[in-house]
Amino acid sequence: MVPWAGPVRKCTDLPHGRPAERVGSTFRTRVPAHTTCAACMKTDTGLPEPLPDSPLEIFARWLDEARTRRLQPNPDSMVIATVGPDGAPAARVVLCKHLATDPGFVVFYTNYLSRKGRELTVNPRAAAVLHWDALGRQVRIEGPVTRSPVEESDRYFASRPLDSRIGAWASRQSEPLATRAALAAQVREVMTRFGIADDARDADIPRPPHWGGYRLWIETLELWIAGPGRVHERAVWRRTLEPWGEDALRGGPWTATRLNP
Repeated sequence: MVPWAGPVRKCTDLPHGRPAERVGSTFRTRVPAHTTCAACMKTDTGLPEPLPDSPLEIFARWLDEARTRRLQPNPDSMVIATVGPDGAPAARVVLCKHLATDPGFVVFYTNYLSRKGRELTVNPRAAAVLHWDALGRQVRIEGPVTRSPVEESDRYFASRPLDSRIGAWASRQSEPLATRAALAAQVREVMTRFGIADDARDADIPRPPHWGGYRLWIETLELWIAGPGRVHERAVWRRTLEPWGEDALRGGPWTATRLNP
């Protein structure tokens, strides 16, 4: 069996006479890994020529489409990689809760005392990846990280479901846990502390001081589109960031470069 070559979009000339197979809302065709289809490579790639001055509108459109079509359970899932004081990298999945195209950052929320929180205190830079397999698209981000404004974290925390707000207080993230029952006891302790009944649908719970948002400022951004025969399309944009007010940055002009697969 030959490997999948990746999603083929709007291709009326299927390579090598092999039928396309439906996968979700896209069609794929099996082709030998060492071949490519010229007709497929000429079709809609999604990245204009020449490349736009900024990649952020494309990123926003991709993220919006992924959220709207919901071809995967968590379309805003994002891998965040940080580096500790010993130089060892660590990665985990968070949710991209907001993209600000101007000035250009993504927001995620977490426990500030978690491993990633501690590592961002020491080395406030991160890399992120959003991958939408069903759409054949990927976004990579690199840049400095700052904490979100307190009022912004407060607003988001208040919008969360009650059980998520309880969990933010109850979880001593990344600390050793003896048993599952011990975690349940921590949840019960929080409910007792704030006077929350078992059948409560809402309650007034303040945001924990150790929990809040981070802004990953986009210094480098790569857009990737899956192509047949592993001949993917890639382009990277880079800019310089400088301080702008309190805990804010502003970026200079972008430079864009197409990359080999």
